[in-house]
Amino acid sequence: MRLHLIRHPKPLIETGICYGRHDCLAEDVVSVAAGLLAELPVGLPLWTSPLIRCRVLAAHLHPQPIIDDRLAEMHFGNWEGRRWDDISRAELDAWAADVAGYAPPGGESPRDLQRRALDFVASLDVQEAVIVTHAGVIRTLLAHWQGLPPERWTELNFAYGSCTVVDVPR
Repeated sequence: MRLHLIRHPKPLIETGICYGRHDCLAEDVVSVAAGLLAELPVGLPLWTSPLIRCRVLAAHLHPQPIIDDRLAEMHFGNWEGRRWDDISRAELDAWAADVAGYAPPGGESPRDLQRRALDFVASLDVQEAVIVTHAGVIRTLLAHWQGLPPERWTELNFAYGSCTVVDVPR
């Protein structure tokens, strides 16, 4: 199965804010969509995260995007909407010590995010599709498919509005 994994455009949110599930608009959606449409195959089904920064882009890419909650960004719990600088050093250190398994208070761990993203992919019954989602979702999927250990997950970076094409074995 071939997947076109698209990261949403840059969110309209102050720099330095933890915004995982925080719902915010994105910059430059129309021009990002135009660039993506020029490179995407025509007529593919498209699934999107329920967050508005993805849904708005998806609506520019496809007349009937399918919303799936499993494509939402990681839930950062009590960290959502806070400045990274205001999150306790002890909590950030705990996350750094267990990159995949640590869940911020009231949130989910990257491993939990990975499980739901893999569940979504396993539910697809298509040969090729477009997925509009978030860096965390794309990162954990690619880490799984590449067999990367959790300490290397942060090496995977994706530009806003970029498309990563991957062939997933069935």
